[in-house]
Amino acid sequence: MGPLKGLKIVEMAGIGPAPMCAMLLADLGATVLRVDRQQPSGLGLPSQTRFSVMNRGRHAIAVDLKTPEGVELVLRLAGAADALVEGFRPGVMERLGLGPEPCLKRNPRLVYGRMTGWGQEGPLAEAAGHDLNYIALTGVLHAIGRAGAPPTPPLNLVGDFGGGALYLALGLACGIIEAQRSGKGQVVDAAMVDGAASLATMFFGMRAAGQMSLTRGENVLDSGAFFYDVYECRDGKYVALACIEDKFLAEFLERMEIDAREMPAKLDKKRWPAAKALLAERFKTRTREEWCRLLEGSDACFAPVLSMEEAPAHPHNLARGTFIEVDGIVQPGPAPRFSRTPAATPSPPEAPGERGNASLAQWGFAPDEIDALKRCGALA
Repeated sequence: MGPLKGLKIVEMAGIGPAPMCAMLLADLGATVLRVDRQQPSGLGLPSQTRFSVMNRGRHAIAVDLKTPEGVELVLRLAGAADALVEGFRPGVMERLGLGPEPCLKRNPRLVYGRMTGWGQEGPLAEAAGHDLNYIALTGVLHAIGRAGAPPTPPLNLVGDFGGGALYLALGLACGIIEAQRSGKGQVVDAAMVDGAASLATMFFGMRAAGQMSLTRGENVLDSGAFFYDVYECRDGKYVALACIEDKFLAEFLERMEIDAREMPAKLDKKRWPAAKALLAERFKTRTREEWCRLLEGSDACFAPVLSMEEAPAHPHNLARGTFIEVDGIVQPGPAPRFSRTPAATPSPPEAPGERGNASLAQWGFAPDEIDALKRCGALA
């Protein structure tokens, strides 16, 4: 099941974007084996395995990488893999004896994926950091927030997952396709600063054209415009309005029974605050559900702002199967969709070694080889 069926990926266990990338590949059919540590690593994951849903869809083993047998085990896996994913600081894999050179020597077709925040080189390459630091350096964080307020952290979606996991997954897919043509692997250097900056390409163009202010809350897409914002309803819940195009704005105003002549020209920024005040007052006259009955499904570009508890039950999400349940945990399903090779429902997350010998048997290890690795302590 899935378009990546038949591909084999080695994942060096980590946090954030690297496991997210591995999850995406596994969701779409790749066989992914996670190489974890034998001792708890303090990675900040949920205490119960079943809640670490980014680890779904793949088996895991616990390896002592301080032993030569453990290093050889990973090199052998790399020799049978299409790609390897690691998310350590620059130099860590080299010190373990598992850097690109020995892995590519073992498997010249291997695509070696490296996930970092700052990149493999540069003045900050060796420094610690997290999502918020990386998007701060790119100009992205500065642009997110309301007028008069500090920059707003957008969860860790922009750096870790958008600029990190997705760009690494794309890089690996491209590298694998190229390796199938050339017979040669390569290193993919996916840095969150690069990916986050790439996500902001349109906005850099708008800034260069004089169409975007550096002051937060004064632009069309940053809560400045009256036609692109969230509004509170009578019940304290919120709705999202995004009727940017003229025809969609016209439909919204008509459904709201607002005379278009009362509203400013769309790009008359001086009158945006007054228009927002008018809409804020109007939206507070009804509950979110009442506004949904009037506006949802129309071309007014409207949606209710749902919580993570509410979203899975929305009729549209139910109809598409956007959310699934795995081992009693409701979570987003695999994306995107494929017409001929659809993804299967992912298996639940596994603790390292939970599958016993089956995890390595799938990669060509004989039972006596697995037993020997356990006896010497290389494999838990």
